[in-house]
Parts: sequence; C-alpha cells; structure tokens
Amino acid sequence: MKIVAIDAYTLNHGDLSWEQINTLGDLVLYDRSVDSEVVDRCKDADIVLTNKVAFNDAILQQLPNLKLIAVTATGINIIDIDAARNKGISVCNVPDYGTDSVAQHTFALILELTNRVGLHADSVARGDWQVCKDFSYALSPLIELKDKILGLVGFGSIGKKTAEIAAAFGMRVIYHTPSEKTTDLAEYAELEDLFATSDFISLHLPLKADNKEFVNKALISKMKATAFLINTSRGQLINEQDLADALNSKTIAGAAIDVLSAEPPPVTNPLLTAKNCMITPHNAWMSREARERIMAITFQNIQAYINGATINKVT
Repeated sequence: MKIVAIDAYTLNHGDLSWEQINTLGDLVLYDRSVDSEVVDRCKDADIVLTNKVAFNDAILQQLPNLKLIAVTATGINIIDIDAARNKGISVCNVPDYGTDSVAQHTFALILELTNRVGLHADSVARGDWQVCKDFSYALSPLIELKDKILGLVGFGSIGKKTAEIAAAFGMRVIYHTPSEKTTDLAEYAELEDLFATSDFISLHLPLKADNKEFVNKALISKMKATAFLINTSRGQLINEQDLADALNSKTIAGAAIDVLSAEPPPVTNPLLTAKNCMITPHNAWMSREARERIMAITFQNIQAYINGATINKVT
C-alpha cells in the first residue's frame, strides 16, 4: 500500500511524527508540490494525503491506482467530488479538529481590532512612551466588548465555541444559518438583519457554490459605519474588491481576516493595502494541538479504510 503525502509540510513542520501513519503502508513525503508535479508524484499511490493541493478530474483520470484521498483538513473544495465518485475513489476529511484554535484566533483578531495591542507595543518599543507628555496614551480608539453585538454567519462547532467565548465578554450573540437552530448561546437573525445590527460580524461557514462572494457591496453597505468584519473561514466568501472599497471609504470601521481568495496572495490583492485591514497568513488552524488531532484522525481514517470501514467519509 503506497501512501503519498503531497504537501506534508503544511501539516507537519518537523515538530510532529509520521511514525503512526507510516505503519499503514509505504509512506512517501513531499513537503510541497506544484500542480505540474502532482500526477508524477501520485501515479503509483493507493492513498493520497492532501491539505491544499487540488485534485480535479483531469488529475484523477491519470491516477489509476488511487483508491483513497485523505484530506488533512475539514474543507473539501480542493477535490472534484463528482469525479472522485465516478472513479470509485473514496474521500475522507478531518472534521472538528480546529474548533478551539480557530475560535481562539477569531477572538485574537477581535481583540486586536478593539485594543490594538500590537500597535501600542510597537509604539512603546520605538520609544514613544518615554517622550510622551502624559502617563498614558492611545493611538486608536479602545473599544469595550461588553454589550456589543457579535453576529455569527454559520453556527457549527466553531461558531458555537466563538459564541461561548463572546458570552464571557458579556457580548450579545446573534447568528444566521439556512435554518434556525435550537440553542441558548445565540439568537437567530436573518442575514441582512445580522449585517445591519452587528458590531462585529464573523464568518464560520464552508465555501459552497451558492455562497461564493456572498459578502459583497450590497451586504457590506448594510453594516454600521462602526462595525468590523472578521473571516477565519474561506477567502472566497468575500468579494475582496468590495471589502477593500468599503474599508478605504470608511463605510465600515475595519476588518480582520485570516484567509484570502488566493493563498499566498498576489501583490495585486486589494486587501493588502486597504485601510484598517489586518491579515494573518491562514494560521488560525495551525496550533500544534490542532495539527496533532489532524494526524491522529487521519491515521484513523486510513486505518478504517484499509479495514473496510471508512470513517469521516465524504464520498
């Protein structure tokens, strides 16, 4: 059984062990792979591990031995699911591994927007405090979270964990999903109402064909001028030019995002130079603890497949 990890470094930077997965077959590791290398590297593979390297129909047609794609993440938009199903290739993923890490990062972004700790720490390091005429100063407005409204678009495990953290800050939480859910953590709101009333809007939903760039000029225009947008889900959920325009015109107060439509981003991405837009490099999921869970669940997925009882199966 040949197992190929096509972008191994994404999951394991050298601080984790592949030993357990290696017991399941002949494991071949490639730290990084570009599209032109995928077919050659996977042509004899029975099982492929991928985090962000895409497998479309054209690639799958050239991999006759492939039986299982183990996605080392939750999102499966990198896989042509219909093509895999037609070729009899099973696909599995890793759900819920990063719930706590991503919710924590969401609030790290919110707190940076409200307290600007990094901005002020850098100011002190430059010597600004030593020459200040006053005993304290602020370079931007400092915002208290208590009684502010947090609007969550998507209310799965990460959304619910984010709501729990918000409650500790004394925030009021509202949420939107296609259908209302029974919960004591938040109040249901229609999407446009959520955008119109929230002080902070945080996206927590998977990318699908029907929600690409749903956060666009029309929806952003409903936000308060004092409101902030946070995205730790998928960059393609936002029309980036529309968001940049809103930030540059001060239609909204700011944004903090961990994901972009193309990663790494081209220098032409409008959000890179937008006003009051903080961007982290898609690392909300990347805590050691979360990656350890991915490794463990991926091992279980592959082991179950070999034993004829696939778990976390997508197709």
